[in-house]
Amino acid sequence: MSVTYLDNAATSFPKPARVYERMEKFLREEAANPGRSGHRMSVEAEASVESARALIAKFIGAQDASRIAFALNCTDALNMGMKGILKKGDHVITSVLEHNSVLRPLHSLEEDGVITLTKVKPNKDCVINPEDIGKAFTHKTRLVALTHASNVTGTLQPICEIGKIVRERGALFLVDGAQTIGVFPIDVETDFIDLLAFPGHKSLLGPTGTGGLYVGKRVEEITPWREGGTGMGSENPTHPEDFPFVLEGGTPNTVGIVGLAEGLKFVYDTGIDVIRDHEFKLMKQLREGLKSIKGVKTFGLDSVKQSTATLSFVLEGLDPADVGIILDQSFNLALRSGIHCAPLCHEFLGTFPTGTIRVSPGFFNSEKDIESLLNALRQLTKQE
Repeated sequence: MSVTYLDNAATSFPKPARVYERMEKFLREEAANPGRSGHRMSVEAEASVESARALIAKFIGAQDASRIAFALNCTDALNMGMKGILKKGDHVITSVLEHNSVLRPLHSLEEDGVITLTKVKPNKDCVINPEDIGKAFTHKTRLVALTHASNVTGTLQPICEIGKIVRERGALFLVDGAQTIGVFPIDVETDFIDLLAFPGHKSLLGPTGTGGLYVGKRVEEITPWREGGTGMGSENPTHPEDFPFVLEGGTPNTVGIVGLAEGLKFVYDTGIDVIRDHEFKLMKQLREGLKSIKGVKTFGLDSVKQSTATLSFVLEGLDPADVGIILDQSFNLALRSGIHCAPLCHEFLGTFPTGTIRVSPGFFNSEKDIESLLNALRQLTKQE
C-alpha cells in the first residue's frame, strides 16, 4: 500500500516528473563544473545556472538577477543574510513565531554579545501587528527578520505593511519565505524586502539541497558566509566582493539548481493561482472535516485564504508523537508531529513541549487523501 504524503511544509513530494527528467539529463550529458573552465560544457553549465538565477529574479520581482545568491537551503540563506550584515552593537527585531533557522543564529549572536534582540508576540490568531514592530525599534535597530508564514499554523503575516515601517525607519527587512514562495506572490520591491531567503525544495518543487538569498541594493555591504573558489578573480588572495560571487564560494549544486529551475517552470506553466486554489480547496475540506471530530483542537486562523496549506491540531488525551506513529504505521499517512523546529511558537500556543500534529497537503494531493486522513482520525478517536 502506497503512502499518502501530507508533509509538504517540510518538503514537497512528489516533484513534477519533468524535474526528475531534467536532472537526470543534466547529470548524464551536461554536468561540467560551471564557469570553472573555458570549454563548451562548462560554459553551458554556467548558462544553466544563470538562466535559473534570472528565472527566480523574475518570479520575486528582483530587478537585478545578480543579487540572487544560490545556497544550500533556506537555513543557509538566512545565515548568509544575518551573519553577513550584523555587527557588534546592532539591535534586531524578530518574533516568537520563527523557525529555528532564524532563532538559533540570532540567539547565538545575542549570547556572543554581538547583538541585542527583541522578540515580538503575535495576536491570538498568530498574526503580528505591524504597529508592534514599530514600537520595538530602538536607535540601534539594524534588522527586522520575520517569517512570511508560520510553519506551525500557516498564518500569513502582513509583510508589506511591516516592510514599509522598516523602510521608513531606515533598517533592513529580512523575510523568511520558506513556507510561501511558489504559492503566494512575493515582490521584493513592492513588499519593501531587502533580503529574502527561500528554499528550492518546498513549493518551488525543486530538490533538497537548493535555495537562495536575494540581497537588495540597500544592503551596501555583506560579509561572505563562505570563501574559496568562484571561477573568477582567481589571481586575487581574497574573496571577490561582486554579486553573486561574494556569497557563492565553491562549486555550486548545479544539478540541484537545474532541478529547481525546472520546478519553478512547472509553477509558472501551471499558474501560482491554480496551485494556491487547489491547496485552499483541500484545506477547506480538512478544516470542515476536523470540526466534526470530537476532541480536535486546531490552531491559527480558520480562514484558508489567510494561511498556507498548513494546519496544526491536537487530539484530546493523545500525545502528538503517538498519533503520528499510528497514522504512519497503521494508516500509511505521512504527517509531522512535534514542535516543528519552532519552540517559541509552541510556547505561545501552549503546546510545548509535546507540540502538535501538522498536516500540509500540496498540489499533488487530492480530496481522497484528505478524506483518508479524516477517516483515520475518526477510527483513532473511535468516532466511526
